[in-house]
Amino acid sequence: MSATTPPTRALDSVTGMSRKGLKTGDIGVLGAIVVGFSVCAPAYTLTASVGPAASEVGVQTPAIFLVGFIPMLLVALGYRALNDALPDSGTSFTWGTRAFGPWIGWMAGWGLIAATVLVLSNLAGIAVEFLFQVIAEITGDRAIAKLSENVGINILVCLGFMALATFISYRGMTSTKVFQFITVIFQGLALVWFITAMFIGAADPANTAALTPELSWFNPFAVDSFSAFAAGIAVSIFVYWGWDTVLTMGEETKESKGRISTASLAALILVVIIVLLYVATATATVAFAGLGDTGTGLSNPEIQENVFAALAHPVMGPFAIVLFVAILVSAMASINSTAISPARTLLAMAHYGALPQKLKEIHPKYKSPHVALLTSAIVASAFYAIMRFISEDVLWDTITSLGIMVCFYYGITALSSAWYFRNTAFKQGIGAALSKVLLPGLGGVVLLVVFFKTMFDSINPEFGSGSNIGGVGLVFILGMVVIGIGILLMILQAVREPGFFRGETLRKGDDAETQVIEVFDDGLE
Repeated sequence: MSATTPPTRALDSVTGMSRKGLKTGDIGVLGAIVVGFSVCAPAYTLTASVGPAASEVGVQTPAIFLVGFIPMLLVALGYRALNDALPDSGTSFTWGTRAFGPWIGWMAGWGLIAATVLVLSNLAGIAVEFLFQVIAEITGDRAIAKLSENVGINILVCLGFMALATFISYRGMTSTKVFQFITVIFQGLALVWFITAMFIGAADPANTAALTPELSWFNPFAVDSFSAFAAGIAVSIFVYWGWDTVLTMGEETKESKGRISTASLAALILVVIIVLLYVATATATVAFAGLGDTGTGLSNPEIQENVFAALAHPVMGPFAIVLFVAILVSAMASINSTAISPARTLLAMAHYGALPQKLKEIHPKYKSPHVALLTSAIVASAFYAIMRFISEDVLWDTITSLGIMVCFYYGITALSSAWYFRNTAFKQGIGAALSKVLLPGLGGVVLLVVFFKTMFDSINPEFGSGSNIGGVGLVFILGMVVIGIGILLMILQAVREPGFFRGETLRKGDDAETQVIEVFDDGLE
């Protein structure tokens, strides 16, 4: 293919988008919720995030989890509006391009890909730790749990998890969905048990480290500084991150008979479920463990990367293995389902000529974007292996870096909704103006403020886990390297295949343009 010839595809006359060969009508509301829940992976997410959040905001951890839901809700409104108008597996990439043009759209897509690569590596790391925890529980040999600290063993097992999850996803969404149903039910029940046990344990007079829950814990304005607030929000954003995978399946979900699409309905239900679960867990954990810097206290740096591993036995006694297995399967299921998102974004970007065409290939039997899937899995595996050698606190550092990247691409996506619908929403009434423009716009601004503030603060070598290179915080270095690689790849692709960047394969436009085309098409009919 020449550098000036855009790839051939059938563009929709209204949206300017086109089908990519994915299996359609395969996923219902419940199935989409299950897959989205697996990507959010509450058991894994909470053990990795409660410690970093508590290190920033202390007893306000429940508040920061609660307030972190607000920008996510505002972004969800924008996602719903864009998905209903422009269903496409490219999500942030496609919508950013339609609203702001190819360059910003490309970087939004890159932000999503980078975030998922970061979290895939982190998921695999958590899975490794809890695999050895489970084996140690079964054998009664606590020394086995320490094997995860061996770098060579850790990386080898991590690669095994990535290979297994990639194989499952490779076979398409149907096999993925069946696998997720089992793991979601198990981890949900285990978490409810764990939360209940922590509240009971917090009320036990023998637990001298426990704190009594207070309403002030839910007051975000009690956080000491804006820097701590922004860092806490970045972690909180990570907690809720992943529900948008439901929307990347917009082309694969069943047609809805109602006013809202299947994917959008599933996403909204999912967000409500997880906010209740996360705030309850944060409250119970702070109440049971307290904020001490020894033992199971949440300020103990020895346990902050993986809080539940330290709390399982004190909270659940001989049933600690239930929690260990729940976190293990949560991480495994999330590796599997999280791989869906970058693969489908890579597929969409390649489909429109924003990345090499090889990435858009669909498996003839399983109807999965197998080349894109393998690419994202290989990159995530390599990233984890490199990070495991650089930093002993790889899990903490990647969580913080992930939060920053999520703020970046979610912020662009939310602002895409505000800009795309700016000319039509206000004519449709106050409800449309709020849900499509004003509230998503506010959410986008908040997330980008958190992004820039956290990036600036992360220059400090003491930021996050304290890992640094040459006196510069590792989190900042990770963020800048990831963004820099994205800009470089974008420029190289623009030189090699400029059609997308000229608007030849996916054009910039807005809802007003779509309305005009629809009216014109109706006149022809």
